Amino acid sequence: MSTFASLKKNSSLSKLTKALQQTNKKNNSADDRFWQPEVDKAGNGFAVIRFLDAPAADGDDGMPWVQLFTHGFEGPGGWYIENSLTTLGLKDPVSEENSRLWKTEIKANQDIARDRKRRLSYISNILVVKDAAHPENEGKVFLYSYGKKIFDKIKSAIDPTEEEIDLAAKEGITLVPVNIFSFWEGHNFNLKIRKVEGYRNYDTSAFVGMATTEGPAKGTPIAKTDAAIEEIWKSAYSLKELISPDKFKSYQELEAKMNKVLGLDGSKPVSNKPVQSKELPANPEEDSTPPFDPDPPKEEAKAKAAAPKKAEVKSPPKEEAKAPATEDDDSDMLSMFQNLAK
Repeated sequence: MSTFASLKKNSSLSKLTKALQQTNKKNNSADDRFWQPEVDKAGNGFAVIRFLDAPAADGDDGMPWVQLFTHGFEGPGGWYIENSLTTLGLKDPVSEENSRLWKTEIKANQDIARDRKRRLSYISNILVVKDAAHPENEGKVFLYSYGKKIFDKIKSAIDPTEEEIDLAAKEGITLVPVNIFSFWEGHNFNLKIRKVEGYRNYDTSAFVGMATTEGPAKGTPIAKTDAAIEEIWKSAYSLKELISPDKFKSYQELEAKMNKVLGLDGSKPVSNKPVQSKELPANPEEDSTPPFDPDPPKEEAKAKAAAPKKAEVKSPPKEEAKAPATEDDDSDMLSMFQNLAK
């Protein structure tokens, strides 16, 4: 376990910047440790949170976030909602099947692969600063699962690109790297949610007190005393535990589940089988970022939504199926799949 003294001494950007570079290269259901903002009937919501540094339970090599890949889709044999072994850098049967389908270069097969693509979410500890819908959460530490859009905002604060720095300079703003996870120099995050094209949108969310024309960003301590800060730090949940190997089923278990859901074990009829390619590689290797994992361009996604489905799996309900999903929807999409499966 890390010590509080080492946390204060080593609260720097270097470790975070290195982790971001590694990230660039390469499920929670009824868990009351997790917090999610509540939205009104129009799909709008607002809350203020503070992202926390690596928890004490994870030791000196802990990080303020972990990333988790999951698969969620429905087939003739029910729902498949499982953590992907690619999170651990291992082969996963669904990713391998998607890779096989993609490499046929047949659009119908690639559409199936897109429907079953893995979804990325990030998980961090947060302190809830303001939650008008549930004020009882304020001042408490929770786990928070979020998508790429919010993570990109974190990344821009920690390690702004040269382009971002140049654009800010043209407006008279000195943009410098900021450790938004720091207990002493971090920043609150205004989480603003809007409903756009049927999905939650986080574009207007932002960190508070970032750089202005008056000077670089200046953070604030998360609490008034080191004793109070230490209490918050020690109450944070282990992130390593969330992606420990025992949280994942074996390849054989996942393959059996996939075959049952897709009706490949003979238990359910399969109405539309993937089209076979004459030049299909015998043992296609899975890329760490295969082309079917990122979403297609918006134009292609809209065209796909308007065209008849050519997939062997049932799509989610009409509204969700036709709206083009984006990377920052992944965490929300997983929650939707879990609710549908129930």
